[in-house]
Amino acid sequence: MKYGYARVSTSDQDLEVQRNALISFGCDTVREEKVSGTSLKGRSGLTTLLEFLREGDELVVTRIDRLARSMRDLQNIVYDLNKKGVHLSATEQAVNTNTPEGNCFLDMLGVFAEFETRLRHERQMEGIKKAKEKGVYKGRKQTVDVAKIKELASEGLMKTEIAKRLGVGRATVYRALSD
Repeated sequence: MKYGYARVSTSDQDLEVQRNALISFGCDTVREEKVSGTSLKGRSGLTTLLEFLREGDELVVTRIDRLARSMRDLQNIVYDLNKKGVHLSATEQAVNTNTPEGNCFLDMLGVFAEFETRLRHERQMEGIKKAKEKGVYKGRKQTVDVAKIKELASEGLMKTEIAKRLGVGRATVYRALSD
């Protein structure tokens, strides 16, 4: 049986184009998620699908970057699929793990997906750095009352006790006191 997997990164994006392509490709079932592909964490739809697949099944995605953006994650998924006797294919790319050419192309696409993710991260960090230099970027709002931590410490309370009283982790207390 053919099973489709569709994924977009944010909740405001639409899955319709992927869903229609997978159904047109002959997928009997399509699992969908609106979550980042940079990690396998939090992707319950994919996890369920990977556990469900059986020998002879086919996992279909529209593009490989819908499945994974990390080369390691992609390789692990493909390894697990191969062990189960399940093959992977893509509707928009020449990927089919039943052929040597399809496996080669899969590896190349995985490398490019990871490269793109790293470039995007670098651009984001550069933008944050420039914004900090201009005084525009302040980071997220502080959720811990550093003054209260310092006050309790000056009263002689131990760091663990301060953490318990304020409902924060000890590392947070250590960081606040080291500033």
